[in-house]
Amino acid sequence: METYVIFKDLAIILISAKLCGLLAAKLKAPQVVGEIVAGLLIGPSILGLVQQTELISGMAEIGVVLLMFFAGLQTSLHDLKRTGWKAFLIACAGVFVPLVGGYLLYCLYYGFAPSGTSQFYSALFTGVIMTATSVSITVASLQELGYLKSETGTTIMSAAIIDDVIGIIVLTFVVGMKDPTSNPATVILNTVLFFAGAVIFGVIIYKIFKILDNRYPHTRRIPILGFVLAFAMAFIAEKYFGIADITGAYVAGIILCSIKDSEYIARKVDVSSYMLFAPVFFASIGLKTSIDEMSPSLLLFCILFVIVALVTKIIGCGIMSRIIGFSGSDSLKIGVGMMTRGEVALIVAQKGLSVGMIEAKYFTAVILLIMASSILTPVILKILYTRKTSAAA
Repeated sequence: METYVIFKDLAIILISAKLCGLLAAKLKAPQVVGEIVAGLLIGPSILGLVQQTELISGMAEIGVVLLMFFAGLQTSLHDLKRTGWKAFLIACAGVFVPLVGGYLLYCLYYGFAPSGTSQFYSALFTGVIMTATSVSITVASLQELGYLKSETGTTIMSAAIIDDVIGIIVLTFVVGMKDPTSNPATVILNTVLFFAGAVIFGVIIYKIFKILDNRYPHTRRIPILGFVLAFAMAFIAEKYFGIADITGAYVAGIILCSIKDSEYIARKVDVSSYMLFAPVFFASIGLKTSIDEMSPSLLLFCILFVIVALVTKIIGCGIMSRIIGFSGSDSLKIGVGMMTRGEVALIVAQKGLSVGMIEAKYFTAVILLIMASSILTPVILKILYTRKTSAAA
């Protein structure tokens, strides 16, 4: 392929992703859904205007690293400490129940397979995809209803942050298991070593950035060094520990989330991501999503996938909330608030595809899950909070 063809591809990807993203927003759906649909439309499955290439794949990988770095920068360690063990227990249940539910769904639908087989890993990774939580829709809904700063609202936000951290650790472990040269003990050891090293060196790096931040506040060198840290940790995680590169990028963001200029770095990352790399990433998912293989059997699996993913989040988070002292109505609100999925689910699915744990055709299920959870969550939360207000009156 001629090198200059990439410019044509990028022009098509960016304009189609932006237009479809705006249309999705008008329809009250996440813009990322529109960007994925754009990739599907311009890709080989429909119009054939753009083909997946190594260069586009590379740019998409940069996009996913920047997205996870940005997510780490947006993490509030203060909120995590404030909500403490309650949010942690809710997050653990919100990871465990969907993980088991997704695994059982795949096994019951396609049959149980011995450990170590490709079918076993596909079943396991189906559960891993379901563990992700994205509460941006929930936050917007709670803010509109006036309950964002309530105990349930704060708990949902904190539990979602912890949920993603635990989910990334689970992803790291499962991806490590897929490596034929490793065994569970090696995977556990590598994971522990990476996070132990991240804590030790993270403190040192944080102090260095704090000094630089005080000496050169709001200068471009701070975000540039932040980019260097994100890419370096992504490389180190994958190369030397066999851990997903997105884990390294996410940890890099957490290391810097408490410095004064963390928001300044996040804005610079967001510009680079929003303008180019994120649209390429989400559109590339559409490019790789194959609707040619869609069949009644696969469509039924996709529908069951959405149902199980939504219900298991409500059950896991709701029951744990009830156990630790929340009322029945508040427990249900927390469960519903935690069931939304977004970018992290797509990122996890993309990683599963890249390591051969799932097939591209299953991206349809993830896209449907994001759409369904984004539509249903605000509606159900409004009903639950309105019912409470009516009862109080």
